Amino acid sequence: MGGGSGPLSDLVIIDCTMALAGPFGSAILADLGADVIKVEPPTGDMSRPSPPTPPDFINPAQGKAGVDGGCDFGGYFGSINRNKRSISLDLKDEADRETFLCLCEQADAVLENMRTGVMDRLGLSYETIRERNPRIVYAALRGFGDPRTGESPHADWPAFDIVAQAMGGFAHINGPAGDGGSGGGYPGGASVGDLFPGTLMALGVVAGVHHARRTGKGQFMDVAMVDGVNLLCESLFANYGAAKSNQLGPRGRHHHSLCPFGIFDAKDGGVAVAAPVPAQWEILCREMGRPELVDDERTKDFAARRKHREFVEGVVSEWTGGRTRDQVVEALAGRVPCGPVQTAADIFESPHTAVREMVAEVELPGDNEPVRIVGSPIKYTETKTGVRSRAPLLDEHREEILAQFGIDAGIDAGPDREDPPKESKPCD
Repeated sequence: MGGGSGPLSDLVIIDCTMALAGPFGSAILADLGADVIKVEPPTGDMSRPSPPTPPDFINPAQGKAGVDGGCDFGGYFGSINRNKRSISLDLKDEADRETFLCLCEQADAVLENMRTGVMDRLGLSYETIRERNPRIVYAALRGFGDPRTGESPHADWPAFDIVAQAMGGFAHINGPAGDGGSGGGYPGGASVGDLFPGTLMALGVVAGVHHARRTGKGQFMDVAMVDGVNLLCESLFANYGAAKSNQLGPRGRHHHSLCPFGIFDAKDGGVAVAAPVPAQWEILCREMGRPELVDDERTKDFAARRKHREFVEGVVSEWTGGRTRDQVVEALAGRVPCGPVQTAADIFESPHTAVREMVAEVELPGDNEPVRIVGSPIKYTETKTGVRSRAPLLDEHREEILAQFGIDAGIDAGPDREDPPKESKPCD
């Protein structure tokens, strides 16, 4: 079994997702203990070759890697496919489709992020799988959703993160302030159009399995990437929905409504300072040497500071600009929300990161140094979660997966086989 000790250790997930959004969501489930079986085509997940790659990298489309034959994945794939096991199946092949259905018979959920209709045309639709396992939760993650839950006019469009950010509203409210909301747009530094929908998919799967175990009935569920970004941009909806006007333009370095609440320049970088409530504002004023601003007509309350935000932000900027990040934090920490803008190096060296176990070290196959990846932010006191194993080589766990599910391996030897005639493999 490939599950861990986390609270989802009794879940079996068949994961057909590739690239970023789907694998990120299934990695959350794996971090929480689920037995996630990654089903890949003979050439592997499209993201396996994505850099950074180790010195002995072997592209799975060109050869088979192993402990003695190098590593067939890079850092991108390795980060979001930890804690999973891999089996390669050609879903266009009748025998491999039967093997896949046998896996689904004993699983709690199956995940996929292919374009609308692909799995249906392969003969592996939700309806087909449901006939073999009525309790299955079938989770689909697509750019614009699946027609089963609401047919978008864009249902057939392919989509990547950048499209979801653009059409979901995030790009409109992100980036430098001052363009008046012209709609030019800026993407986020992280792929939020993939990551947040993937997270929602993980939540949806857990809820769906809970319902299936309570009622004995599985169901189809989906998350549209654009819809997920809509939810992430709830403030855009709240402002426009209430005021019937497009109030929110690019946020820049400061909040649209709260003041002061943003990123300010220090001598050696940026520092976040947020003092929107009266007690915090009073402390900040005294630390800045400006106690008179507590009762100043321009700054005495929330409405006044919002109205005169340029003045307020200018005062705070002048104060932070004469100090280092550490000096600002030392003056305010524990009383006023604040913190330095951290680089990757800062984060890796942070005592918070260490004590929270947010950097995990994993071994790599072949003659490679261990690598460090992000840990799991979800912690429990009784059930250990987090990174327990590296990402799998393509088809690495074929034999143990087939044995676990009681499937006769027969003559099927994996993606590097000599292509002998196939026969369906019965499942118990």
